[in-house]
Amino acid sequence: MSYQPHDPYLVPQTDPPTRSLPRRSMRDVAPPSHGPSVSAGAAVTGPQVQQSAELARRYELLERLGVPTAASQEFDELARDMASQTGFLYGFVNLFLEEQTFVGLHQPPADSGYVIVGRTMSREHGWCPEVMARKKALPLHDVHASPRFSGNHVVDAVGIRAYFGAPLIHDSGIVLGTVCVTDPEKRPLSEARRLRDIVINTGTQVLDRIAHAPVR
Repeated sequence: MSYQPHDPYLVPQTDPPTRSLPRRSMRDVAPPSHGPSVSAGAAVTGPQVQQSAELARRYELLERLGVPTAASQEFDELARDMASQTGFLYGFVNLFLEEQTFVGLHQPPADSGYVIVGRTMSREHGWCPEVMARKKALPLHDVHASPRFSGNHVVDAVGIRAYFGAPLIHDSGIVLGTVCVTDPEKRPLSEARRLRDIVINTGTQVLDRIAHAPVR
């Protein structure tokens, strides 16, 4: 998808819209305390079974550690600090549940004229799914520098040009989610290492908070 330089997010608005990006159809949804389940009669493939098992392990670990799966002031502060250090407009602490769930979120003020996003997004949108799969940081100083990463719904829906993300990998080896920052302006390639290191350091802080959460 091509970058739209005249997207509404660049135009000051009195009442900017809140964007919840399109979500996938949920076939494996269950209450958080029980993890995912498969509908009767639904065709189940190998990848679906693996994804369902990973999600169940993720829920079990989060519940055992007492980690909130809803918005958290503590995680919001970490997202804000990460965005401030990098100079990015948006910062996220993102748990991969049935949807990408932003338990930590920093974004521009409602009257800034920039797009205001919600707390959830489809597991298939954005670049965090790539971080989850590769299990290492993904620095994209300009998402259009590679055709592989420029064709993304988030580019057009929110107007994102730069992305830096890192995985949240628990000591058990379970990947809980990601931390990331995004911005509508690309960054110089020379800044990539510094920005990546800030995001990785924030991920370490999030995991430290998770490790010291009250155990249930």
